[in-house]
Amino acid sequence: MRFTLPSSEVNSRTANAAKGEAEMEGTVAAPRRYGMLDSLRGAMLMSMIAYHATWDLVNLFGVRWTWFDSLGGFIWQQSICWAFILLSGFCAPLGHRPLRRGLLVLGAGALVSAATLLGPAASRIHFGVLTFLGICMLLYVLLRRLLCRVPPAAGLAGSAVLFALTRNVNAGFLGFGEWNLAALPAGLYRGRMSAFFGFPPSDFYSADYFSLFPWVFLFFSGYFFYRLCERHDGLRLFSTGKWGALGTLGRHSLLIYLAHQPALYLCLSVVF
Repeated sequence: MRFTLPSSEVNSRTANAAKGEAEMEGTVAAPRRYGMLDSLRGAMLMSMIAYHATWDLVNLFGVRWTWFDSLGGFIWQQSICWAFILLSGFCAPLGHRPLRRGLLVLGAGALVSAATLLGPAASRIHFGVLTFLGICMLLYVLLRRLLCRVPPAAGLAGSAVLFALTRNVNAGFLGFGEWNLAALPAGLYRGRMSAFFGFPPSDFYSADYFSLFPWVFLFFSGYFFYRLCERHDGLRLFSTGKWGALGTLGRHSLLIYLAHQPALYLCLSVVF
């Protein structure tokens, strides 16, 4: 007896297979704009701008605020960078031209680093978040054929575990938070390129520092979370939630990121 799938299931499987092939070719595009993603990105931008304004006040203009250097300020900073990196990984398969996007973000990161060389030493940036995100986007383009073959649940779990195990590599240890599981060889922490990978020498300084390890695993956690949502029809949840101005900010996040710090510095310089 011949078994025939219902036409709706045939269409669904055909569409999913075509999408998988298209993703490996780098041509996947979202069928519609996901308003919730734009709004979330806009909300994170507002939090980031407030944080950077506070950082400028404390570190460049001498305003005393002990809370900012406490655990509360650290959690605020971490909430912003974790959310941005996870969301960037989540959105990686949704772009029309991921290679072009990665190169654009990487170039923007280089521009930011070059511009900070003209300012105070405390504000200089080496291997900042835009440089990191650009590298991750290019790694996604390079590895997408392999990534598509990894089951999303296993990929998400593995990426999360690797992020936790390598969270403290900048400080010389494997581990997360207060749990340092093993010390890493001191010979790893030499030179500028070692800082890029996550092993900064003792004299390395950057006002905004995101090394490849451990943060690349957080980026790919976002990617595999997208795959998991796609498999279980969860993407429809992100098609709603257009929060007005926040959505508009989210759609222009790169331009706002490039403009906000010079604008903040100029305004604060006038006030002080």
